[in-house]
Amino acid sequence: QVQLVESGGGLVQVGASLRLSCEASGRTASRHSVGWFRQALGKEREFVAVISWSGGSTYYADSVKGRFTISRDNDKNTVYLQMNNLNPEDTAVYVCAAGQYGSNRAESYEYWGQGTQVTVSS
Repeated sequence: QVQLVESGGGLVQVGASLRLSCEASGRTASRHSVGWFRQALGKEREFVAVISWSGGSTYYADSVKGRFTISRDNDKNTVYLQMNNLNPEDTAVYVCAAGQYGSNRAESYEYWGQGTQVTVSS
């Protein structure tokens, strides 16, 4: 069993940066791939980024490539999402998820956090 808790969301202005954290607990937490998804009000959940359990492999949605960076510190059981040059289209609830085999599909993940709100004001 893996528990996930997100933090770091908030209200920022266009062009600002935020760093989200996803802290995992559980005996095998560090052996899971972790993905970030987001869901804006009235829209479907959208894949953002994923990182392998070792941190050696990452993959991003086209909409965030070059602006967002996913990383992890397995000593702290934490995955980070550094978000730069934010725009109003990035406004959403951001949720992290863990799975044995990560991908850009939600079905790949067994464990989900509760989410953290990111709001980008123009």
